[in-house]
Order: sequence, then structure tokens, then C-alpha cells
Amino acid sequence: MSPSAVALTAMSGIVALGSLVGFLARFHHKMDLEQWTVAGRGFGLVLVWLLMAGEIYTTFTFLGASGWAYSRGGPVLYILAESYLIYVVAFFILPPIWEVGRKYRLQTQADFFQVRYGNTRLAAFVALVGVVSLIPYLQLQLTGLGLIVEVASFGGIRRTPAMIVGFSLVAAFVFVSGVRGIAWASIVKDLLLLFAAVFVGIAVPQVYFGGIGPMFAALANAKPSHLVMPGATQNLGHGWYISTVLLISLTFYMWPHYFAASFTARSGQILRRNAVIMPLYVVTMPLMFFVGLSAVLVLPDLSNGDLSLLAMVQKTFPAWFLGIIGGAGALTAMVPAAIQLLTGATLYSKNLFRPIVVPGMTDQQVAKLAKTMVLILALGALFFAIYSTVSLVSLFLLGFAGIAQLFPGVVLGLYSRRVTTSGVFAGMAAGISVAMFLLLTGRDPYHSVNAGFIALCCNFAVTGIASFLTRAHSGGFDETLPALAAAQSEEAGSLT
Repeated sequence: MSPSAVALTAMSGIVALGSLVGFLARFHHKMDLEQWTVAGRGFGLVLVWLLMAGEIYTTFTFLGASGWAYSRGGPVLYILAESYLIYVVAFFILPPIWEVGRKYRLQTQADFFQVRYGNTRLAAFVALVGVVSLIPYLQLQLTGLGLIVEVASFGGIRRTPAMIVGFSLVAAFVFVSGVRGIAWASIVKDLLLLFAAVFVGIAVPQVYFGGIGPMFAALANAKPSHLVMPGATQNLGHGWYISTVLLISLTFYMWPHYFAASFTARSGQILRRNAVIMPLYVVTMPLMFFVGLSAVLVLPDLSNGDLSLLAMVQKTFPAWFLGIIGGAGALTAMVPAAIQLLTGATLYSKNLFRPIVVPGMTDQQVAKLAKTMVLILALGALFFAIYSTVSLVSLFLLGFAGIAQLFPGVVLGLYSRRVTTSGVFAGMAAGISVAMFLLLTGRDPYHSVNAGFIALCCNFAVTGIASFLTRAHSGGFDETLPALAAAQSEEAGSLT
């Protein structure tokens, strides 16, 4: 067999196995809206860990981290810093969010805003922001999937057909199995990703330099500026680094699919324990950096830094191993894309279309529309992935600048009685406007500060001022805040 056929066979087998697990997960469960979106709120620690790890460690981890290490150097370290700090924030905010979700049967992030602020238009606006911000993230997964399959097949399958086939499988098992299928497919994906990261991250520097230490020594001798800020860039210095780490650490769980994943847990304590063990997964990040940094010297003329990991594996290992890595990478794109499709489709159907267009829709009708929207969102992301050339990390940061603006409404909604609907609305509008202006006019970073962080600061300021000048909503779940805070302190103290 040719190298292309060998690699394709291995890769296809892995993708088929992951997809099959996703399809089979629906058995013995009636896929109503509650099961489809939050799996009946019955996941234990293992499934919550698998689901959240499956959502977080994506094509961004597999290709984007090594790609930025290759093309930008020092600034890539922001990924390592925020990857630990996000779980500190998760430890404190996800259990109260889960408690609110359990009490009010919330299924989406926009449901949270609906109940807390009692305003349908605010909830619809949050849903719109979520759907729009998920498009670049979906595009990231699609683009990565196309790159992985094209390189891993030695060009035997071109990028566009690979994206079409991959996302057809994703849409199919999301349609059939919902979030439960995604969690079970994550088992295959996570095992392969951990194996690929550990083996390749250690083996590549060993093969070409005799170890990780000698690799850094060789790079420091040949390109010392690549290992310090701003690396191979002109404007990603220390100010950008600090502001980006702060922005992502604080607001990471504002992504609608991460937020809604907390509702699948059986208890708030499971989410807190999950936040403690999730940093173990971050071992994959520096290993991806090592591969990208090795490629700086071994493959100095790559036209696309996002290809550095696959190009190094292709150069170093036999075809069958490239097929395994390609299969792992394909699942790393498909599993997160699945939860993003499910979340975006549910947000649109339940929190945007039903309240604004057809208020009388039943949950069963919402579920049917959401499954249709899975296909529509997949086609939209596919269009942008085919006709856009933005880097994987840039796509992630683009979506993040918008989604981060939901943070004040969530955290102040949990811990402040004084924040108002008008204040949150005004703050989000101001934050999103500032973020889009800075991004679309090429002012990111702006005076060495991440544009999204500047927008978030504006958001908090406007929310505070507008809330001070307006009357607080009297309903919502304000009455639960003291109990949530007390339970949080008690559980945190008992965790060992």
C-alpha cells in the first residue's frame, strides 16, 4: 500500500470509531430537549471531565498552539498561563451557575439571563451574541480538520472534501445523540490526544536535538529573539500578554457551550472537583509548543505555521503513525465542533426564534428546529472555512472578544442585587461595539493592550454607571444569592 493509503486507513478507522461511539450513546435515552441539551443533568465526575476536556482541548490545542509557537514564538506562552487560571475562576462560578440551572431548569446561557433579569429581549440578544461568536470557533474546527486530513493523507484528500465529510459526521451524531453522544465520543478523542501530545512532544525534540533542553539551546543560539516577547511579532509584547491572560482567564466560561456544559453535572461539587483535576490536561500544551519550536529549525520555510505539528510528524514517523495522529486530530476537531453546533442551534431555536418570532412553540418543536439549525450552522461555518485564510489562534481570539462581553452580566447577576437589566444591556452593547471597532480597524492590540480586554473594562464601567442610574429588576433569582454563597464557601472548605 502507498503511504497515503496506509495513513488514510488508520485515520478513517479512528474517525469511524469515534463517530460510532457518538451514535451509540443515545440508546436507552429518549432524546427530548432536556436529554439532548443537558443529558438529564445526570453526569458524574468522569463524564463531566470528558465533556469539558473534549470541549476545551480542540484543534486550537492540536494545531494552533504549535502553529503559534512556530510563527510567533514567545507570545504563545499566554496559552500556558490562561490554561491554568481559567480553572480557578471555574471553581468559584460554575457551582453557583449549576445551582441556578438546577432550580430553574436552565438549558442555555441565555436562559440564565432570562431568569435573572426577566427580559426576553436581553436573553435574545445574549443568544445572538453566542451564535455569532460561535461561528469563528466552528470555523476554527473546520479549518483545522481540513488541514489535518489533507496533510495526514499525503494530499490524497483535499481540504474542502475533508471538511464536508467530517462535518457531515459531526452534524449526524449531534442530530441523533445530543450532548450525551459528544461526551462519549470524547473518550476516544481524549485518549488519542493525550497519547499524541505526550509521545510526539517528547519524541520530536529527542530525534532532532537529543532532548528538550538541547532543542531550546539550539533555538536560543540560532534565533534568540523567538523565545522572548514579542517573539517574531511587532506588537504582542508584555502588555498584550498580561491583558490577554486576564481576559481569557476571567471570561473563558462565557463561551455558551462551556457555560451550558455545567448544567449536565449531577451536583455543584462535581464541577468544583472537575476544576481541581482539569489542569492535569494542560500538560498537552507545552508539549505542543516543543513540536512547533523544533520545527522552527527543522522546517524553517513552512508557508503556514498551523501545519508545523503535522509536517514534523510526516517528516519524522512512518505513514501509519501519521494516520493515527491524523485520526486523533480529526476527532479533536469534530468533538468540540459537535458541542458548538448543538449549543448554537439550541440558543437560536429556544432563546432567539421562539420568544421573538413564535412565542407559542412547544419544547418538542424547539427541539426539531434546533436539529435543523445544526445543519444550517454547519453549512455557514463550512462556507467561511473554505473562503477564509485567518490563522486558527486568530479565529479563537476573534470570537473571544465578543463572547467575553457576557461576563459582567453573569458574575454581577450572581453576586450583586443592584445590577439592572438596563445596565447589563448597555454594558454589553458598549463592550461589543468597542471590541468590534478596534478589531475591524486593525487596532488589536491597542497601545499594547488586548482589544477585548479594553472592551471588557468599558463594559464593566458602563454596566456599573447604568445600573446606578436605573432601577433593579425585582424578580429573578436574587433571593438565592446568600444561600449560593454560603453553600459555595462550605463546599470549598470541605474539598480535600
